[in-house]
Amino acid sequence: MHTVSLTFDFFSLETIEALAQDYGYWAIFFGIMLENMGLPLPGETVTLVGGFLAGSEELLYRWVLSSAIAGAVLGDSMGYWIGFYGGWPLLLKLGSLFRIDEAALVNIREQFSQNADKAVIFGRFVALLRIFAGPLAGIAQMPYWKFLLCNLLGASLWGTAMVTLAFFVGRLIPLATLVGWVAQFTVAALVLVVLWVSVFWWLERRQHTPAPD
Repeated sequence: MHTVSLTFDFFSLETIEALAQDYGYWAIFFGIMLENMGLPLPGETVTLVGGFLAGSEELLYRWVLSSAIAGAVLGDSMGYWIGFYGGWPLLLKLGSLFRIDEAALVNIREQFSQNADKAVIFGRFVALLRIFAGPLAGIAQMPYWKFLLCNLLGASLWGTAMVTLAFFVGRLIPLATLVGWVAQFTVAALVLVVLWVSVFWWLERRQHTPAPD
């Protein structure tokens, strides 16, 4: 049975596990930090591997959790400032490339601003949104103090859930199976978010579309 994967082939589960065994908490910290900066790295898998190694007593649970939370908070903060200072011009260029006018992008930014706190806190449990929530919060000019609080809360919830899940469940089922299940959950969450946004956008357009004479 094939598992859902949003990572590159050279980041196989075996490679990630070997890196975590060789470099320990630093591998967990930097893997998650780089992903949360906006790079498409398998931070979620890194976290699960760390929890699994803690469950097998190769690493300590408290340090795996601390490394995961610290990497997530720092990486997301860097992503925030990247989005804050350079994200909007880049988004405008991408919009022109895909023929999306600036007014539509401004509307999207405003809609994200209204839900930025929820996106930062709970977006870590959603595939891809975990990578882009920080830069999007910066683009939306979310106050940094508010972002930092949501960032810390979200990182703590996500890190605790992932590390603890792998710590206990990893003793009962193969690690590859657990990683596949979590990936499927995050992709399903992404589908639900996309559907919700699409329905909201469609209703918004209908509301502002003038009725025919």
